[in-house]
Amino acid sequence: MNATFEAFGTTVLWTDLIGNVLALATVVFAIRRSLWTWPVQLTASVLLLTASLDAGLIGNALKQVMFGVLAVYGWVRWKSQGEQLAVRTATYAERVFLTGTVVAGTALAGWFFFVTGLSWGAHAPLPEGYFLVAADAYIFVGSAVATWAQGRALTDFWLVWIAVDLVGVPLAFRSGLVVSGAVYAVFFVLVLTGFVNWRKQEAVAV
Repeated sequence: MNATFEAFGTTVLWTDLIGNVLALATVVFAIRRSLWTWPVQLTASVLLLTASLDAGLIGNALKQVMFGVLAVYGWVRWKSQGEQLAVRTATYAERVFLTGTVVAGTALAGWFFFVTGLSWGAHAPLPEGYFLVAADAYIFVGSAVATWAQGRALTDFWLVWIAVDLVGVPLAFRSGLVVSGAVYAVFFVLVLTGFVNWRKQEAVAV
């Protein structure tokens, strides 16, 4: 599963490439509010899990496991709503919960990743290692929160993804996952598109 090929002088994992293509497709399906979002995401998670383990990104690998679990959750939630998925803006209480979970979860996951050495950043020289572990933890927790909110059809999940991408792009390039870094950049554009699209759908439903 760790087969590679050379592109522009860079070694690229096939699992990273195919997994990210499917991840891009997941965002496109999400913009359209299609139930296909979830089985495609589940498949992408399996492939990107393999790529992350090959690159030594344990935090990112755990994120893919989490994606797989949340894909099943979202699949069930969206399917229960029928063909027309009703989207909405999070309430004030839900936004406080989302923000608080990201902040507290990042601190807790960062501490756990550092003391256990699960994050590749834990082995980097200090103080750089602290920042790398924090970024790894932030991406893990932020991705979990965004995907959970997506499963509940909250428009705000797009905003959480924007915040995650701002850290995910440079971290992916630094770790050598060139394809992932490039895809994160494309994600950023698609996420902005998705946010605008869902806001329009929400306005029409009102």
